[in-house]
Amino acid sequence: MTQKQQIENRGGLSEKRIVVLGGSSGIGLSVAQQAVAQGATAIIASSNADRVKQAVATLDGKAEGHALDVSNERDIQNFFQRIGDFDHLVFTAGDTLQLNVLEATDLTKARHAFELRYWAALAAVKYASPHIRKDGSIVLTTGVAGRRPHKGWIVAASVCGTIEALTRALAVELAPIRVNAVSPGVVRTNLWQSMSADEREHLYESVGKALPVGRVGEPYDIAQAYLFLMQEGFSTGQTVVVDGGTVLV
Repeated sequence: MTQKQQIENRGGLSEKRIVVLGGSSGIGLSVAQQAVAQGATAIIASSNADRVKQAVATLDGKAEGHALDVSNERDIQNFFQRIGDFDHLVFTAGDTLQLNVLEATDLTKARHAFELRYWAALAAVKYASPHIRKDGSIVLTTGVAGRRPHKGWIVAASVCGTIEALTRALAVELAPIRVNAVSPGVVRTNLWQSMSADEREHLYESVGKALPVGRVGEPYDIAQAYLFLMQEGFSTGQTVVVDGGTVLV
């Protein structure tokens, strides 16, 4: 096979099937939209059926949507058996961040955060990997909290650090399927919905001013990292940081 043929076979997303768990809003939806724009078919799944329906409507008829409880292992298993073979898995599912100092940390909520962000991701990979086609990949989601935690970020930092370690282990376990992760900084998504509107805007403004790029991230910015990792074909076990320069300040 010539180098040109290898590039054509590997490089694009045209006619690929992309599964996005957590794809009904935010970064996941932007990944689906950009993949569809490149000729892919998106299969999005999220817990909110109404949001899934609304998201599918934005994808030009090149997507299907499913309501899925990612915290339920049996539901995840059945979902992947039902949809059949595909090319790339993207996991962006998760609820609002649990931010609190140690003495005020609710351990039940902390366990729930791991249920959605770690155990659900592990279950998704377990049941998805037998259906991923040759040259396919998995892209998980972590965050800069694991590398640059602030006071009150105990749970968030723990989850993010765990996902980075999981990414490296899965890359070895599932080779030649490539497994990578994206680590966003502060992005305008529903992740911050536990804050009031004024608190969110203050966060975006204060963090944005402190960053070298002068603003917080938008879902579109971060989604491009997922598309890169799906397409470039040579990275595995890596975490791509897209944080506007957070680790520099």
